Amino acid sequence: MNPLPAWWQSGIIYQIYPLSFQDGNGDGMGDLPGIRRRLDYLASLNVEGIWLSPIFPSPMRDFGYDVADYTGIHPWFGTLEDFDRLLDDLHARGMKLILDLVPNHTSDRHPWFLESRGSRNNPKRDWYLWRDPAPDGGPPNNWLSFFGGPAWTFDRASGQYYLHQFTQEQPELNLRNPAVLQALLDAMRFWLNRGVDGFRVDVPWLLVKDAEFRDEPENPAWDGIDPHGRLLHIHTAHQPELHAIVRAMRTVVDGYGGDRILIGETNVPDAELVKYYGAALDEFHLPFNFRLIYAPWNAREIRRLVETYEAILPQGAWPNWVLGNHDQPRIASRIGPEQARVAAMLLLTLRGTPTCYYGDELGMENVAIPRERMRDPQALHQPEVAGVFNRDSARTPLPWDGSPNAGFAPEGVEPWLPLGEDWPVRNVAGQSQDPRSMLSFFRTLTALRRRTPALTSGDYTAVDTAADDVFAYSRAFGAERILVVLNLGGNDRLLDLSQLGDGAEMLLNTGMQRSGRVELCRLRLLANEGLVLRT
Repeated sequence: MNPLPAWWQSGIIYQIYPLSFQDGNGDGMGDLPGIRRRLDYLASLNVEGIWLSPIFPSPMRDFGYDVADYTGIHPWFGTLEDFDRLLDDLHARGMKLILDLVPNHTSDRHPWFLESRGSRNNPKRDWYLWRDPAPDGGPPNNWLSFFGGPAWTFDRASGQYYLHQFTQEQPELNLRNPAVLQALLDAMRFWLNRGVDGFRVDVPWLLVKDAEFRDEPENPAWDGIDPHGRLLHIHTAHQPELHAIVRAMRTVVDGYGGDRILIGETNVPDAELVKYYGAALDEFHLPFNFRLIYAPWNAREIRRLVETYEAILPQGAWPNWVLGNHDQPRIASRIGPEQARVAAMLLLTLRGTPTCYYGDELGMENVAIPRERMRDPQALHQPEVAGVFNRDSARTPLPWDGSPNAGFAPEGVEPWLPLGEDWPVRNVAGQSQDPRSMLSFFRTLTALRRRTPALTSGDYTAVDTAADDVFAYSRAFGAERILVVLNLGGNDRLLDLSQLGDGAEMLLNTGMQRSGRVELCRLRLLANEGLVLRT
């Protein structure tokens, strides 16, 4: 039985999309003073780590993922003084702050790129990836952008192309150049010196490209829908040299104390994911595990992916789970509001660190965004591609109450994205008054998790049931035994779990309507219900 060594192993990480959390200055956009205003709310969720999507100066062509200055604050969000006040107040409440680091690319307005673009002889030319045209004058190779079209843009002034795998306003850094890496590490030190508790690193699997810039092969399994999937991205992703870069970042973070954290946005297959822990567990503390986002929502598949992940984790590595983020459809829209409660119970009772996306604690759903209000460059760049998700739909303002603009922004000020139509009934104030609401359930579940060592640090063991649509598992720490039983289907089930004992105490169920002692030999499980039991 190992003691719990760090806050990020026992705690919950909560992602805030700053533009949509709380408008603090009346301009219709969320900001740092707005977040600071809502610290009581964050504390009520029983979360330990707050991860902020990018807040650095940026032209906002990709809403902060096009960084123009790694050591400042965009005026939309406030000032460095606002940041320091927020950080101090979070720390005073025992919470941590994690920043979003974007090392793969910058904005084309970043001073580094402006210098690089100045001439072929500029000292910073090699800070980005420039190449001569192909013999026919076209792009240097066949590499593709995630947002559609070639991953190269021609610069007429210098006669070369520069690489960008997202928008053309996001040129990619050359991280084979030691000076570039050093500059990024210095930026990390700037924030760590201010007291930041760690970083979530954007798209780390793309950090290094093939040194020979070879064409990528065609994908024989391409479905003909997503243009980026037409190729196998063997020369733009997972290059072995990138792991030395992640280790360098980890060394910087570790130098500031053992409770600082480095998280990777590793939206990659399992076999690649585990490599990002590092052979000596010296890379990411938590390479984000996105399996629950993409899994077919059935008990057999969920159990299979959990057990596969547990089996391949390196010795001593700490697991983690993610249900949603700023790039994915809302969980309540993916699987329905009843199963959203079951999903929350799954996320918060599996072994490992859970990351929760703002608004999921209310059961927020995707919001239909009219074409004239769309802001997402991915959707705007590919309007003709069927199935391209408009990420704006999952980035809409958090509804706080029943007042105009749901308390997000003052009356008469248009929020930067429209609110969902259900905000008059689905808001923080209303759900706080309803003991059976999604928010009340979430708070009860997170409080239970926080005070139950078996849920924060216990072992995981799957439990067999005779029902194909039920996923059950136990969590054990010392003498404490917790049983989680999740019905991922729409029918009631009567289970015989007598192999675990005679009876159990019901600690929580998703409907928040049942309590007391239950018999494990005849355990009644309602449709779309999850149970947490002490055995």
